[in-house]
Amino acid sequence: MAAATVPRRGLLIILSSPSGAGKSTLARRLMAWDPTLSFSVSATTRTPRPGEVDGKDYHFLTEPAFKALVADGAMLEHAHVFGNFYGSPMAPVAEAIDAGRDVLFDIDWQGAQQIRNSALGRHTLSIFILPPSIPELKRRLVSRGQDGPEVIAKRMQKSWDEISHWDGYDYVLVNDDLDATFDRLRTIVTAERLRRAQQPGLAGHVRRLHDEFLEDQP
Repeated sequence: MAAATVPRRGLLIILSSPSGAGKSTLARRLMAWDPTLSFSVSATTRTPRPGEVDGKDYHFLTEPAFKALVADGAMLEHAHVFGNFYGSPMAPVAEAIDAGRDVLFDIDWQGAQQIRNSALGRHTLSIFILPPSIPELKRRLVSRGQDGPEVIAKRMQKSWDEISHWDGYDYVLVNDDLDATFDRLRTIVTAERLRRAQQPGLAGHVRRLHDEFLEDQP
């Protein structure tokens, strides 16, 4: 008789890094590798920009509605940035992981800490991406051609604050080679999906094995 398939819970996969370390590229590769992965859609109190779709780009909320969700404990993490609130609603994430779907978060160390301390914290997988060196990090920021010298200087200053929290993560990868780093990232995700806590059907399967064992005794 074929072995029963043991269902699994989804993971909350957190990727963090200083700007320019390669986090966004690795996230895109991860989602291309497994199309069942989805990004967590954040909620915000800011006004939608042209072309943005409610529920796809963000969940656009009024400030009272956002604060009510925070007060009810319905946000996995939240922050006040440049005059607006941003956060990750818990309900859609809980629904996804209960259905066995992984959810990807691109957040900083403060958001990662909040999620780890939330009701869904035991299902998190947190990974921090380090650059191979500070000169290489700056070179990457400059080569992108997206920011001027002043903005790059601010990003570099902020990068050290981000890097200083590396030891709060489950895994830390030095992105010295993108292909090799992605291979390691994929290996981590594959292994973490098999954690005992992610397989709620294991206890029932073991009980069935026990019953079958007793039935097989003379």
